Amino acid sequence: MNVDIDESWKTILKSEFESPYFEELTDFVKEEYSQHTCFPKGQDIFSAFNHCSFNDVKMVIIGQDPYHGVGQANGLCFSVKPGIALPPSLINIFKEIETDLNTPFPEDGNLERWAKQGVLLLNATLTVRAHEAGSHQKRGWETFTDAVIQTISDSKKNVVFLLWGGFAKKKGKKINEEKHCVLTSGHPSPLSANRGYWFGNKHFSQANAYLIETGQEPIVW
Repeated sequence: MNVDIDESWKTILKSEFESPYFEELTDFVKEEYSQHTCFPKGQDIFSAFNHCSFNDVKMVIIGQDPYHGVGQANGLCFSVKPGIALPPSLINIFKEIETDLNTPFPEDGNLERWAKQGVLLLNATLTVRAHEAGSHQKRGWETFTDAVIQTISDSKKNVVFLLWGGFAKKKGKKINEEKHCVLTSGHPSPLSANRGYWFGNKHFSQANAYLIETGQEPIVW
């Protein structure tokens, strides 16, 4: 696996890339991609980082693992490429934005526009085998993405972390809440949203209010 990642991340995560676990992870991912159909495409594995440099991070959204359907995953959590049907969780995210901010439903599900404004769209696991959810979990990706979250928490201040669902909340347990804004709610998946754990969380307006309060540019959702 070629670590094709923005230089700012390559520098600050140097010790991770040089560690034994990452070497084992690299070998595993290379073998999986050579023997099976896996997502996202190889060049998109680190897309979340390449569309949002370390210096630009002002918000982090944590997902679990990439979409495992054909053509869906593009390396950014919850995001799909233009022309791909919106997955149910993303539909619910857009519905909440629509009611929270009174903005129109977007034309497509490509969230690169968020990333370019400083939103790190981070999946806990960066790869997956086609049609096998969770198939690349517990092979090293979680250790790497834990280090990413810890590094952001330790090295930056006034970052907004959006933790949706139990998995993301556990993933964010080491975030320093004294220097960052942590917003939690249920997951936007239909199972959670239809039980009343997602809609009305107003995370998007709250996040922007915090950014403005701390002298940062709000996100154009």
